Amino acid sequence: MRIRGRRSIIAAIGAVTALATLSGCSFGAPASTSPSPSTAPTVSEDPSADALATVTPDGVDAAIADLEASVATAMDATGTPGIVVGVVYRGELLFAEGFGVRDVDSGEPVDTDTVFALASVSKSLSATVVARAIDEGLVTWDTPVSQHLEGFTLSDPYAGSHVTIADMFAHRSGLFEHAGDELEDIGYDREAILERLRLIPLEPFRSVYHYGNFDITAAGESVARAAGEEWAALSERLLYEPLGMASTSSRFEDLEARENRALGHVQQDGEWIVTPEPRQPDAQSPAGGASSSLTDMTTWMTMLLAAGQHDGETFVDPASLLPAMSPQMVVGPPSAFGARASTYGYGFNVGTTVGGLVDVNHSGAFALGAGTIVKMLPGAGLGIVVLSNASANGVAEAIAARFADIAQFGAERRDWLALYTSVFERQMAPFGELVGEDPPTDAAPAADLASYAGTYGNDYFGPATVSVVGGELELAIGPTGRWSLEHWSGDEFVFRLTGENGTAGSISKATFDGSTLVLEYFDQHGLGTFTQ
Repeated sequence: MRIRGRRSIIAAIGAVTALATLSGCSFGAPASTSPSPSTAPTVSEDPSADALATVTPDGVDAAIADLEASVATAMDATGTPGIVVGVVYRGELLFAEGFGVRDVDSGEPVDTDTVFALASVSKSLSATVVARAIDEGLVTWDTPVSQHLEGFTLSDPYAGSHVTIADMFAHRSGLFEHAGDELEDIGYDREAILERLRLIPLEPFRSVYHYGNFDITAAGESVARAAGEEWAALSERLLYEPLGMASTSSRFEDLEARENRALGHVQQDGEWIVTPEPRQPDAQSPAGGASSSLTDMTTWMTMLLAAGQHDGETFVDPASLLPAMSPQMVVGPPSAFGARASTYGYGFNVGTTVGGLVDVNHSGAFALGAGTIVKMLPGAGLGIVVLSNASANGVAEAIAARFADIAQFGAERRDWLALYTSVFERQMAPFGELVGEDPPTDAAPAADLASYAGTYGNDYFGPATVSVVGGELELAIGPTGRWSLEHWSGDEFVFRLTGENGTAGSISKATFDGSTLVLEYFDQHGLGTFTQ
């Protein structure tokens, strides 16, 4: 997923989700019974959880009966190689099944124990880890990130010293959307990225929502430092091991070592192929680096739907968990009179369905081969997990939305597959002003290539080195950012982007002007000028 316009895929999903699941929150409230045509709707015992929509066993049965057809329709429409789906209702796992293959080359089928990359569903797991750390007395949601993450700050010293774990998990620090992802693109590790966040100009602190990975990563790292452990080890100790989630990890090497794992897939010339270079998200592990199986994810979701109970005992104090699953930040104000606002908790989207039931969810998406969602109606005790191994395409979200509609209303209320796939198509469009353009036939000649060579400094991205290699210019930024520069016209060159954020077909300008070099892709937030 690219940074520009991705704005982000997950944020776009949140905006679409606003059509069905928006503001308000309850936790573990009792579900109403289905009214008969001759009686008024049942009123919930908890006024704050009252809703006209109802979820009944018959409604859940109907939604489950539809799942195979729903998945088949989505796979036929998109070619998604593999999908797993699990449903929990009132503490019971009622459906768990795999469809398709984990690898188009081997043809091996996915099953309920196949391990998938979770992408941004990792944020919700991480919020649960933090809730458990709060129970241990290590931190609170209001602990400043800098209290345990030594040296951490932001460009505004006040914000840098006061920004809390809660602020970062609610995406309200003032950092721009997906801040730091562009540094991960060019090979910087977690420590280097978190240190460079201080160089980013901020929007008003706690006043704007901008979805990102390294805000949550900074908060997670601070919690890990408070515990004196690495983040992945802390997640294992506090969440995965005690819940028996033996196939879940926050380390990429553990995913790579699983024999039964779903490989990521991307499209090439209209065909799905195994991703040549798999997504390696360790730098942002608390935000996007977890992997898990359907078996493990439904175990975790069952605990959440039970308000923190597991095997009849309190696993996490509801007082620690409830803030994460409650509205904490407005994602987007209403777009029209009568429209709902969308909201975010701490690592969870939180909203209400059109029938008034609280909806707690999160999606995950990798352009290099993952599409995931966990979606819960806590007041009804109902939840669904969908994991897939195709480049982000909206399939997981569509299956979950259709299921929730049928469970509440008896039928799908809109064509969610068409809606979500169209959203993802727009978000996955190539980046760059020159996309679709042919090089000018009357291009002005370039200067002598050696005149462009040299090192151009930039505090945020580090130096950019331009070299003449084999009669062409090459650009190097960061530990791994390497591209050939193709002449376009005059002092303007271009480079072709690849990888998680450089969606297929993307092209970036590289413009030389005396002692400066401006790189379009890296200048989306005004930070892409390099000076010789």
